[in-house]
Amino acid sequence: MSYRPLDLEGRVAVVIGGTTGIGRALSLGLAEAGADVVASARGADNLESVAREIEARGRRTLRVASDVTDRSSLDALHKTVLGGFGRVDILVNCAGRTKRTPTLDVSEDEWNAILDTNLTGTLRACQIFGRTMVERGYGRIINIGSLASFVAIFEVAAYAASKAAVAALTRQLAIEWGPRGVCVNAIAPGVFRTALNRELLDGTPRGQEFLLRTPLRRFGRLDELAGAAVFLASESASFVNGEVLAVDGGFLASGVNQ
Repeated sequence: MSYRPLDLEGRVAVVIGGTTGIGRALSLGLAEAGADVVASARGADNLESVAREIEARGRRTLRVASDVTDRSSLDALHKTVLGGFGRVDILVNCAGRTKRTPTLDVSEDEWNAILDTNLTGTLRACQIFGRTMVERGYGRIINIGSLASFVAIFEVAAYAASKAAVAALTRQLAIEWGPRGVCVNAIAPGVFRTALNRELLDGTPRGQEFLLRTPLRRFGRLDELAGAAVFLASESASFVNGEVLAVDGGFLASGVNQ
């Protein structure tokens, strides 16, 4: 048997939360690997710019907003992509939110809002897109976990609980849908510098601790996540199912570093 290259030519991907940060990097990475990519998100501000970047790579796309907290908007996204492309081969769930709050002070509203986006929103998208994948007998679903899927991070209990549950949901769907041709995996990113966290990472003791715990002694570049997504979406990963792949510079392996 010959090696199966990381080629997504002819595949159709939907990246929810795909217009900023990690989601944007994965959208563009999948496009560079050959897939037609629909990068969708709640805010319409970045839809056009990311769509143009996808098209500049010679791929087709659609401009469709969606909100993972609203099942009807995900249904509309699904129907629009099916109408435009006929199928969805790859689903990436990147929409997420967090807030740092001491656990004694976390309100139920804050807790529920974070879980509704990170966990229930992932479930909604998996149900809607996964149904047609299961019916067709083929699909690749990639959820986004976190370091917090495995270890505690100070004062983000709701986020940590949601991401630990995303890892569990990924394994659950893998055993239910794998026999029907749909592989479900997740990526657990380490610490990546983005516009939202740059000030935290570069100017606080928390950022210094993240850096100390990362054996490569640097933060990740967003483009370094794309390879993991392309691999999991490709036929090279045809026997990979129920895994949470850490892309973290060795953070989870870290013990004493000096």
